[in-house]
Amino acid sequence: MTNLDPHPTPVECVGGTGEEGVEIQIIAPRDVPLGGPRAMNVRRTLPARARSLIGAWCFLDHYGPDDVVVSGGMEVPPHPHTGLATVSWLFTGEIEHRDSVGTVAMVRPGEVNLMTSGRGISHSENSTADTTVLHGAQLWVALPDEFRDAEPAFQNHRPTPIEQDGATVRVFLGSLLGATSPVRTHSEILGAEILLEPGARLEIPVDDRFEHGVLVDTGVVEMTGVGAAGPASATVAKDSLAYAPPGAETLVLQADDAWTRVLLLGGPPFGESIIMWWNFVGRTHEEVVAYREEWQDQITRGGAVVDDSQEVADGRFGVVEGNHQRPIPAPALPNARLRSRS
Repeated sequence: MTNLDPHPTPVECVGGTGEEGVEIQIIAPRDVPLGGPRAMNVRRTLPARARSLIGAWCFLDHYGPDDVVVSGGMEVPPHPHTGLATVSWLFTGEIEHRDSVGTVAMVRPGEVNLMTSGRGISHSENSTADTTVLHGAQLWVALPDEFRDAEPAFQNHRPTPIEQDGATVRVFLGSLLGATSPVRTHSEILGAEILLEPGARLEIPVDDRFEHGVLVDTGVVEMTGVGAAGPASATVAKDSLAYAPPGAETLVLQADDAWTRVLLLGGPPFGESIIMWWNFVGRTHEEVVAYREEWQDQITRGGAVVDDSQEVADGRFGVVEGNHQRPIPAPALPNARLRSRS
């Protein structure tokens, strides 16, 4: 998924140090339209003013359930990325993914698609004709400095559900409850979907080096982190994201009287600062400006637009074969140097 804000704000995402307090922090979502006459709205919780990263997780959009007849579904033409990996997770619907390393894949419920942009990639995402309801999450993972110029790549995995204590857990990245995802990542990271029966209580042993986030998709959950400093609890409402700092050895999730579904995210404090602007992750103003110029050069050198398609010249971001949508041009840069903001 792309950031379709016509005036994207540069954001410095500052990795934690692991020395934050034990109190659980609640991050409320903000509504962001993805553009177009029937804009599909997403609920964005990362980055936020209160917190910009959880481990290496740097971006979280949560959308649906949307009736595609009303919203128009997802129509995201080719667009670029650098310095990050995209993680797609669906609850309902189906999306066709195409990218410039030659991947043509479907995003389906219960399967994770991880696309590593590395030094540069472009891709498109479009909901399929058979999709009537679209519901899911799109996340980004910042790549550590030593890997951010890696070769672009794509991976797909369907985790085996774990049934435990009135819960169904799907571990799509990292390790949890004895399950380990085979998806390769460039930093230690955790990603799992947890479905809780009404009133269910689940105790989860976790790595106390990690900071954790719990995004509530449906229902309401009481989240408790238990560690050497004692327990800390918070009630997390639908669509909100709860943050627990490092130090918890156990996370306890208590569902209310309805079915509750959450995404559990985690990782060690990132320890690096990054600048995100539009679809680019870099370290300096000059890097981001150069990425934008290279993308604009690729789509400009490609030639004239014919119908709704446009040829795209090859370059850093490659070419998305088989997609005939007009590539998304980069927004104008702000009339000032891209400044970091924590």
